[in-house]
Amino acid sequence: MPGPSRMAQVARRQRIARLLFAVAAFAAMLAARLAWIQIVRHEHFLALALEQRLRGVPTDPLRGTIYDRNMNELAVSVSSDAVYVRPVEVEDPEVTAATLARLLDLPYDDVLARLQRPQAEVWIKRRVSSDEAEAVRAAALPGVYLAHRTTRLYPYGRLAAHVLGIVGIDNQGLEGLELYYDELLRGTPGRVLAERDAAGRTIPSGESVYVPPVDGAGLVLTIDAAIQAVAERELERACIATLSEFCLTIWMDPRNGHILALAVYPTFDPNAPGDYPAAARRNRAVTDQFEPGSTFKVVTAAAALAEGLVDPGELFYDPGYIDIGGGRVHCWRGGGHGSLSFAEAIQHSCNPVFAELGGLRLGPERFYPYLVAFGFSDRLGIDFPGEARGLVPQPGRLAHGEVLQWANIGFGQGVAVSPLQLVTALAALANGGIRMQPQLVQAVVDPRTQEVRRILPRPVYRVVDEETARLTLELLRAVVETGSGTNAAIPGYAVAGKTGTAQVAEGGVYTDKRVASFMGVVPVEQPRLVGLVMLYDLQPRPAYGGVHAAPVWRAIAEEALRLLGVPRSDAGEDGAPPAGSVRVPNVQNLPLPEAEAVLRAAGLVPQADGSGTYVLEQTPAAGAVVPPGTKVILEFWDVPDHWRGPTTVPDVRGLTMRQAAERLADAGLVLEPDGAGVAVSQWPLPGEAALRGTRVAVQFGAGE
Repeated sequence: MPGPSRMAQVARRQRIARLLFAVAAFAAMLAARLAWIQIVRHEHFLALALEQRLRGVPTDPLRGTIYDRNMNELAVSVSSDAVYVRPVEVEDPEVTAATLARLLDLPYDDVLARLQRPQAEVWIKRRVSSDEAEAVRAAALPGVYLAHRTTRLYPYGRLAAHVLGIVGIDNQGLEGLELYYDELLRGTPGRVLAERDAAGRTIPSGESVYVPPVDGAGLVLTIDAAIQAVAERELERACIATLSEFCLTIWMDPRNGHILALAVYPTFDPNAPGDYPAAARRNRAVTDQFEPGSTFKVVTAAAALAEGLVDPGELFYDPGYIDIGGGRVHCWRGGGHGSLSFAEAIQHSCNPVFAELGGLRLGPERFYPYLVAFGFSDRLGIDFPGEARGLVPQPGRLAHGEVLQWANIGFGQGVAVSPLQLVTALAALANGGIRMQPQLVQAVVDPRTQEVRRILPRPVYRVVDEETARLTLELLRAVVETGSGTNAAIPGYAVAGKTGTAQVAEGGVYTDKRVASFMGVVPVEQPRLVGLVMLYDLQPRPAYGGVHAAPVWRAIAEEALRLLGVPRSDAGEDGAPPAGSVRVPNVQNLPLPEAEAVLRAAGLVPQADGSGTYVLEQTPAAGAVVPPGTKVILEFWDVPDHWRGPTTVPDVRGLTMRQAAERLADAGLVLEPDGAGVAVSQWPLPGEAALRGTRVAVQFGAGE
């Protein structure tokens, strides 16, 4: 039997063995861990180590160029410099701050605070001019460096500003197409990397790496810069002349949904967006929604014709109102239009007729699907941020009063739509009944290969059959030829269109503010252009679309047709009258002096019935064949008292366009501008008597 000493030795050997086993196991674990780190995860930890030591400054890629449809550069990026510091390398912060503040025109305290930040690199000024960059380079300040950056430039200034949008200081899109296509346009930043120690100092002979940036893709827009320039010029003149709060216009090719021009006034310069209020940068043509007024009657007419609920020759009687659904809808003309056909109801924009169609004949169950088909109940899917959905009531939501609600919708009240939705709806009729998705970008340009990838037009839905679309356009053609849209007529082109005047509702109550609009198609036989002009809260009275918006539409459309190479024809002209007779010209919506001149030139005798400035209706009607010397009786728009009677024409020579518009408005007159600069001549002459509401033609130029 072993003694106590023998047992103690055995126990000691066992403890040693366990200790050795534990040490061996721990060593094996360390070896395995080391192998895992050094072999299996070598690349990962090497990258982490390099990332800790390699610190750098980003280099911007060139943001993709934006072109118009003819490859004119609307937005470009150019290389520039930026100034940054490495605070640990700055030897004398006070002297450095004073020097940089002087060279870069910055506050001294702000620069000094940046130099004292506990960061590896700190930006001092992200965009500097070439002269400032050269001055900083020449100063050779320790710890101060220049980095490559890019600057966004818009060569045409304000042109298409609401379409293009703006870019932030870090090369990021903030608004417009710059925001919507930011991922494509921005590209991938590069970096200049240098190996540094823990304090941020450059390690001598350390590793240096340059990762080049990848430039962004380019965009080819559907916008035509020439048509856009015309649209902006005419819109600005009209907005100033009518002292409107804002104005907008959209022009579309109905065959493919391409938007050729889109303008909003007041506008801004995307090269200096901070100089303008945010409201000036809002693209109201896409993001805002309004009660459309009578322009919406186009949709009601197309739906009723498609359903076979009315035909152009059907007779109605308008006493000036209609009692419907427990309410009363009034016609805009106090005494009504009396007996008239449906075709004439469209020409004269008769509210009671369209209330009957919307509330009774169509009703919500039939009417609502057409509103959805035309695109008024949801976003259209245009490639632009912030598109408005519109506001269309759904059937069955009102226990009482639904008939009246849909009667109001029939003539454009109680529904809110975006200007883009209105244009797209009319374009669907111009395209044979097929609605196209509106489109602002038609191609993407690869930054490496310059290969152009087309974005094909997208048909969305057939809203009505081709025959209904054609018939609706023919009825709208009569609006321009013999109805309220005479001011949109273009010699040599067949124009179809619809005038509109809507009250502005604020806080659930209709106000004295008005929206005058006109939308049209040209040429009717083979439509190439669909356009809308809208003037919001214009000051002259009567504030009708046929008086103020239609002439703007005509001015833009006529120039756009020339730019597109669309030839004139005789389609817009009536045939010659029989020998010894005269065809009565259309003078509706013209000022009295101009209407009288047109009638006298045709060998007719004008006779005013009542007083006013703008012609409401004429008898005989436009197009009638009568003997020379026939009297043409002219009726006038009903206007507020302060727009009635004679006034004295003030002298506006030497004034800017807005100053001239304001002075004329004070006298109850309307500016008709031509040119730019200051007023150099006017007609009627200063001091002459004129009827309130008369247009005063003013030529603007450089002056003396």
